[in-house]
Amino acid sequence: MSLAAGGRRAGPAVTIEAMLAARERRVARRRDAFARRPEVPLVTVSVVMPGPVKDCALSRDAAAAARTALDRLFAAHGWPATTLVEAAGPTGPEALVAVAAEPRALKRALVMLEETDPLGRLWDLDVAAPGDRAISRRDLGLAPRRCLVCDAPAHACARSRAHPLDALLTAMEERIDAWQARAVDPAA
Repeated sequence: MSLAAGGRRAGPAVTIEAMLAARERRVARRRDAFARRPEVPLVTVSVVMPGPVKDCALSRDAAAAARTALDRLFAAHGWPATTLVEAAGPTGPEALVAVAAEPRALKRALVMLEETDPLGRLWDLDVAAPGDRAISRRDLGLAPRRCLVCDAPAHACARSRAHPLDALLTAMEERIDAWQARAVDPAA
């Protein structure tokens, strides 16, 4: 059943239980990866997808763009990267990538990508250092992620539900539309 009106937003609605189970699977995958290669940091790639629909054309477009941008970033830095998991399902597209890089430098580069790529705000690029220790923006003294709709910290808008779901999804759609238009016509 879809809670979206249709189009690129349409997809199956997921429950909080399904989202929690997906989080547990990601944690288990990271533990397994660190058990095999404890010295290599891991990047978890997912899409910031507000609302109950996580798997739809919109989220899949954003995820594909993230993977392309990450491949370019890792190559530009000379960081060998191995995709360990690439999954799609009702809780949305995600990937787990082992990247041979210093964890803090890796997180700094990913934050820069999130902030400078036209679609970067739509991605959640998390770094786990060896020992499964998360490296956060705060650890690096960086500003928190910004809201999709306004310039306030995203967590403040999310917590207060400052924007209706439709406004958030429209902001995502507009970013993807503009990005796709530039891909076809760089002058757009």
